[in-house]
Amino acid sequence: MFKTRLLSGIILVIIALATIIPGGIVLYATLLAISLIGMQELYKAMKVREKGFCTLELAGYAGAICYYLSLLVGGELPQMALMLALVLIMGVYVFTYPKFHADQIMAAMFGIVYVAVMLSYIYKTRCLPDGGWLVGLIFLSSWGSDTCAYCVGMLIGKHKMAPVLSPKKSVEGGVGGVVGAALLGALYAVVIAGWNGSDTHTPLMYAVICAVGALISMVGDLAASAIKRNKEIKDYGTLIPGHGGILDRFDSVIFTAPFIYFLSTVLL
Repeated sequence: MFKTRLLSGIILVIIALATIIPGGIVLYATLLAISLIGMQELYKAMKVREKGFCTLELAGYAGAICYYLSLLVGGELPQMALMLALVLIMGVYVFTYPKFHADQIMAAMFGIVYVAVMLSYIYKTRCLPDGGWLVGLIFLSSWGSDTCAYCVGMLIGKHKMAPVLSPKKSVEGGVGGVVGAALLGALYAVVIAGWNGSDTHTPLMYAVICAVGALISMVGDLAASAIKRNKEIKDYGTLIPGHGGILDRFDSVIFTAPFIYFLSTVLL
């Protein structure tokens, strides 16, 4: 199991680098595909999809695609696309009534925001000035902090962080994750200093951004676990061997990406 998880993790890193480095349409198309797969996993868990494809599920995908298309134009269009998605989903609700319940309607819209919109901030971060460097902070403060938290928790973890929701996570591991992410961010800044000429991209700034991102990533990780526990499922999917589905691997990235984007625009 460990070897499978490690191999899958290495492949994920390679795919991430292969899409992030070129950026542009390659990263855009990859994130759209990941978003649609993640939404499908969430819709199955939330019972939006019960027996094959349904109109509500398709409306959710259409809303996500409209949102991603609007990103190519920018301005106020992404907000308009979200409003259109809401109208589309509510249209399915009223014109097929009573086929769907209100909780399914809310889950359909939630899937667009929680998965598609949040993940799109990886692309938006990549599009920032020096975004090729900044996007790395998203993964350092999510996957990096997760690895550090796991190692520290295994070594010295004693106090449970969320004993009912996630018994294996410890306070010590959480602190280790935040500190580890900060150190990784600082080290990352030092390593890329020869190529990144910006005076504001200092080890201190990268450490602060990664530390905040690590705190946010813990919420994302636990939130995904809470949904799974509510729905009594172990994993969202089986797409990634040893990890589960897209949402199982990107649960912390989903939360971290928007905050890294905003912190980068404010602090750097």
